[in-house]
Amino acid sequence: MSVSSAPVTLPPLGVGPHRRRLGLMSVVACLGGLLFGYDTGVINGALLPMTQELGLTPVTQGIATSSLVFAAAIGALLGGRISDARGRRTTILALAILFFLGAIVVVASPSLEVLVVGRVLLGLAVGGASTVVPVYLAELAPHEIRGSLSGRNEVAIVVGQLAAFVVNAILGATLGHLDGVWRVMFAVCALPAAALFVGMLRMPESPRWLVDHGRRDEALAVLERIRTPERAAAELADVEAVSRIRSAERITLGEVVRDRRLLAILLTGIGLGIGQQVTGINAIMYYGQTVLVESGFERQAALVANVAPGVIAVVGGIVALWMMDRVNRRTTFVLGFGLTTVCQVLIGIASLALPEGNPARPFVILALVVAFVGAMQTFLNVAFWVTLAEIFPMRMRGLGVGIGAFANWMANGALALAFPSLVDSIGISGTFFGFAVLGALALAFVLWRLPESRGRTLESLEVDVVGRSR
Repeated sequence: MSVSSAPVTLPPLGVGPHRRRLGLMSVVACLGGLLFGYDTGVINGALLPMTQELGLTPVTQGIATSSLVFAAAIGALLGGRISDARGRRTTILALAILFFLGAIVVVASPSLEVLVVGRVLLGLAVGGASTVVPVYLAELAPHEIRGSLSGRNEVAIVVGQLAAFVVNAILGATLGHLDGVWRVMFAVCALPAAALFVGMLRMPESPRWLVDHGRRDEALAVLERIRTPERAAAELADVEAVSRIRSAERITLGEVVRDRRLLAILLTGIGLGIGQQVTGINAIMYYGQTVLVESGFERQAALVANVAPGVIAVVGGIVALWMMDRVNRRTTFVLGFGLTTVCQVLIGIASLALPEGNPARPFVILALVVAFVGAMQTFLNVAFWVTLAEIFPMRMRGLGVGIGAFANWMANGALALAFPSLVDSIGISGTFFGFAVLGALALAFVLWRLPESRGRTLESLEVDVVGRSR
C-alpha cells in the first residue's frame, strides 16, 4: 500500500478550558513518574542504614538494589502488552496498587529475602510506569507540544528522586540514630501511590487506544475534552485514517522480526534504551552517597551533598522540557552523549590526580558529578522517554516501548548489581573511564540509527514506517 507521509494540517490548538484539562491529566499521570523516581532514588540514602541493620555485604547490597531494577525490566515488558490489551488508564490504576503493596512489604521486611520481595513488587510497578505513562501522555498530547507534555513524566521522575534525597537527608539528620530509619524512608512512597490511584479514577482512556479498539465515539468524547471541537474532529479523522492501514490485530514479536522496517525501528529503541543506561547515570542515583563517601566526604555530609545532583537533575529536566519542542531529537542526543562522556573522563582523571586525603578531592568530584547529572538530565533522560514513545507505530507501540524499556532496565540492573563490586575492585577512576567508553559507543549509535521525530504527528511517523514496510 502506498501512503503519503506528508504532515497533516490540523486546526490550531486554540486556548480555553480544554488546555487546562489536558494539563491536569498530565499532572495526574505523572504521579506514576514521581513514584518511579522516589522508589529508585530512596535506596541512595537508605542503603547504608539498611546495610547496618541487615548485615549486607557489597554483593548483597547489589542484590538489594538491583532486585527492583531487574523486576522493572519485566514490568516494562509486561506493562506494554497489558496496556495494549486492557488500556493505558486501566494499567496505570493497577500499577498504583502495586506501588502501594510493594512499599508496605519493604517497610515490614524482617530480612533480606522479604526485602527483595518488596523491592520486586516495586520494580514491577516502576517498570510498568516507565512504559505506560509516556505512551499515555504521548497519545493524549497534540503533536505541537507532545515533546514538552510527554517530557513532564521525566521531570516528575527526577522530582521524585530529589524528594527521596531530601527526605533521606532530613530523616538521616533527625532519626539517623534509629535502626529502622530506612523503613520510614520507604514508607513515604505509599502516599503518592494512593494519590495516583484516586486521580486516575477520574482520568479518561487514551483516545488513540480507543480508536484502535473500535470505540470511536468514546475516543471523540475524550478528544472533545482536551481539544477544540474542530481540532477534535480533524484529529480523530487523522487517527482513523491511519488505523485503516494497519491490521486490526495486535502485532506479534515474530511479525516484527520478519518485517525489515519494523525490526529496524525496534532495534533502534533497544539501542537507545541500552545507551541511556551505559552512561552510568543510575550509579549516581542509586549509589550517590557511596560514591561521595569514597571520594572523601563523611557519611552524613555525603547524604546532604547528595541533594545537589538531585537539584540539578530537576533544573536540567525543566530546561529539557523547553527544548523538546524547539530542538531536534538527534541534536539533543548528540549533545547529551558528547557532554556526559566528557564528564565521565573528567571524573576518572580527578579521582586519579587527587589522592585520597586531598581536601579538594571530594568537592571536585562532587562538582563533576553535578555537571554529569545536569548534562544527562538536560539532553538525554527526557529525550529518551519522549522519543521511545514516539518512534513506534500504534499497532506495535506497547510492544516496542515495552521491549525498549526492558532493554533499558536490564542494562540498568546489570550496572546496579555490578557497581559496588566495580568500585571495590577498580575504584572510581576505572569505573568512570569504562562508562566513558560505553558513552562514546552510544553516541556513534545515535549518529547511525536515530530518526528525527520532532514536530511530526504520531500518525505521520507511523505512515513513514508502516507505509514503506508494505
